Amino acid sequence: MIHFTELSQIQNQALQSGKLQSISARKEHLKRLKITIQEYEKDILTALKADMGKGEFEAYSSEIGFVYQEIGDALKNLNKWAKPKRIFPSLSLFPSRAKIVNQPFGKTLIISPWNYPFQLLLAPLVASISAGNTSLLKPSELTPHTSAVLVKIIEKCFPSDIVAIVEGDGRTLIPKIIEDYRPNLIFFTGSTQVGKIISQQAANYLIPCILELGGKSPCIVHKDADLEVAARRIALGKFLNSGQTCVAPDYLLVHEDVQQPFLDTFQKIIQEFYYKNEHPFHSADYTQIVNPFHFNRLIKLLEGVSVVFGGSYNEAERKIEPTIVKADMNQPIMQEEIFGPILPIFSYKDSIEIDSIISHHPNPLSFYVFTRNDQFSENLTMKHSFGGGCINNTVMHLVDPKLPFGGIGYSGSGAYHGQWGFDAFSHKKSIVKTATWFDLKQKYPPYTKESLKIIKWFLK
Repeated sequence: MIHFTELSQIQNQALQSGKLQSISARKEHLKRLKITIQEYEKDILTALKADMGKGEFEAYSSEIGFVYQEIGDALKNLNKWAKPKRIFPSLSLFPSRAKIVNQPFGKTLIISPWNYPFQLLLAPLVASISAGNTSLLKPSELTPHTSAVLVKIIEKCFPSDIVAIVEGDGRTLIPKIIEDYRPNLIFFTGSTQVGKIISQQAANYLIPCILELGGKSPCIVHKDADLEVAARRIALGKFLNSGQTCVAPDYLLVHEDVQQPFLDTFQKIIQEFYYKNEHPFHSADYTQIVNPFHFNRLIKLLEGVSVVFGGSYNEAERKIEPTIVKADMNQPIMQEEIFGPILPIFSYKDSIEIDSIISHHPNPLSFYVFTRNDQFSENLTMKHSFGGGCINNTVMHLVDPKLPFGGIGYSGSGAYHGQWGFDAFSHKKSIVKTATWFDLKQKYPPYTKESLKIIKWFLK
């Protein structure tokens, strides 16, 4: 078991000695991380299969390949990201030069969830290393096979004064880590409820937090949408990882004029995706629900709703059919983030009705609109507050490292991926260097009317 106070001391020493100060040192750690992941690829795939029932394509593309992309982007661009930014100072600072430099926060605590247990631990780590921080990693206890492989990767790749990893129950471990390890920054991905608890614990020590949370992300299908394309892209975004994705569409709003044609098309697409060769219960491409608790939670959400498609489940396999339901806003399924392969559908007639429904769950993590009408999509995306989203697509806004990914309000704070991750793990330090060849006497006491006149001119 890690002694968190001792770990804090040795990582502080590593930071003070400048082990991660140079860009070349950070790049070497990132290269070693990639090489070590490549060595353990088969083990990672096996572990993700054991924990989540993830097929090889989904596991590679959404977990392993995603981390490779983050490492590649950092290696390519880190010199540019880390370069001090020269600023032309205002006249009031004459004669001065100014710059903004990137300073590591120091020791970072990265806490990951169970739904993408590999990617959501290592992608933030890539950002933390890129920015020159040391780290303590806490993977989810709900995916033990993946956590075990992550421990092997981290312990082989890094000395503990650079990166350490600890397994265990987060409810008991995290308060102790915060108190004894005393991180300089916490990066948490998970539920809003747990995010509130962690931010409260961190507040006792004034530790800043980046919170990547969730929420009920709406998906709107307007009457002029390409229904075939919409159905295909919504099905992929919703049923990827069996809906256990923080940016999955949580509920559908379909214009009343096209609701039935869309439903017909949507059901056809789902059958093509998951029923063509075998039933989803037996498909290697259809993920399990992570554990019995979440499986039973999802089954309970089906009580009292009207099932339009699917609805059956296999307890032994922990699989639930891709399911479409009709519900009302007061039912439990619309009171919490679903985080599973169940999709409520509502009809609307105008934007006022859309606004009314969305207002029940403000600040979603994601927001999706399918339409050919640019003004309609522009009005909706500008009016509503959300983390990020897509027009005529789902989930793809988090794929490109050139785009920031993060929430707002109830769905989180802070953003990462690519340079945004480097920035999230860096303190922006301002430095002003003033020449000595000129020193305006009127800025010093005792002040006169002439002093005031001069300062007003400078600060106009």
